[in-house]
Amino acid sequence: MKNINEEAFKNLRLAGRILRETREELKVFVREKMPIIEVCEKAEELIRRKGGKPAFPCNVSINDVAAHYTSPPGDEKRIPEDSLVKVDIGAHVDGYVADTAVTICFNRELRDMVEAAEHALKKAVENIQPNMPTSRLGAIIEQTIKSRGYKPISNLTGHQVGKYLVHAGTSLPNVAHVSFAKVKLGEAYAIEPFVTVQNAAGKVENGSEVTIFRLVKQKPPKNPHAKKLLEHIKDNFKTLPFAERWLQNVVPQEHFKEAFRELLLSKVIIGYPVFIEASGKPVAQAEHTVLIAEDGCLVLT
Repeated sequence: MKNINEEAFKNLRLAGRILRETREELKVFVREKMPIIEVCEKAEELIRRKGGKPAFPCNVSINDVAAHYTSPPGDEKRIPEDSLVKVDIGAHVDGYVADTAVTICFNRELRDMVEAAEHALKKAVENIQPNMPTSRLGAIIEQTIKSRGYKPISNLTGHQVGKYLVHAGTSLPNVAHVSFAKVKLGEAYAIEPFVTVQNAAGKVENGSEVTIFRLVKQKPPKNPHAKKLLEHIKDNFKTLPFAERWLQNVVPQEHFKEAFRELLLSKVIIGYPVFIEASGKPVAQAEHTVLIAEDGCLVLT
């Protein structure tokens, strides 16, 4: 394929295939009342078993939580009955990232909303092409969601993906907006409409929980255990997000909390708060990663 080197193309396709298979297996694995940590660990294990690495921790975001919840160590939370469960997963092969999400619906009354998110994704995939303004794509997504009687989340966006980067450069808003940005041939983008009910605020705000983290600078800490944690993060995740769960055996358990806290306080790592719909209304999500081709796009996931 033109405008992308062979190695990048091969790795992106493999990351996409790994995610597609994993997503389909999770759709039948996830059930009401099961521990959330089981979903996270199953997703991440499947990605590794199929030849990739998680590009970020598996997100399991329930009802009004729109994004960024993954199980902390020892998580006892379970999937509630009659809930709306968004499972968002990422994989990379040698740093080349793909990203996909599905909403698993245990609430009959919200099935139409899930379909609205899927339909908006389908319309975006059908219409995206090289040099398309992101404003035009956002208008298509917004129009499609509203035509079904629902509302897009205005401050959550899709995004370009890059090497060892989940959010690289260009954003793809889910609403009409003023922007000169365009999608480009040979680049990969995650398109992800987020949908809520008509009487919702239609935007997210930061919740109090922080369960996903990322390395932002490499200032060596004084604490030897914090230093060892930093080396592990740098070597294993580079600039990609990670979960506290993934660090549990790196330093002795009795020193872990203090070491991790030092990395946070010195701003060597940052945390991503969970995103919650501002009016407490449920949110659905659908997502594919696509590679922009001359005649449209290739769906990788």
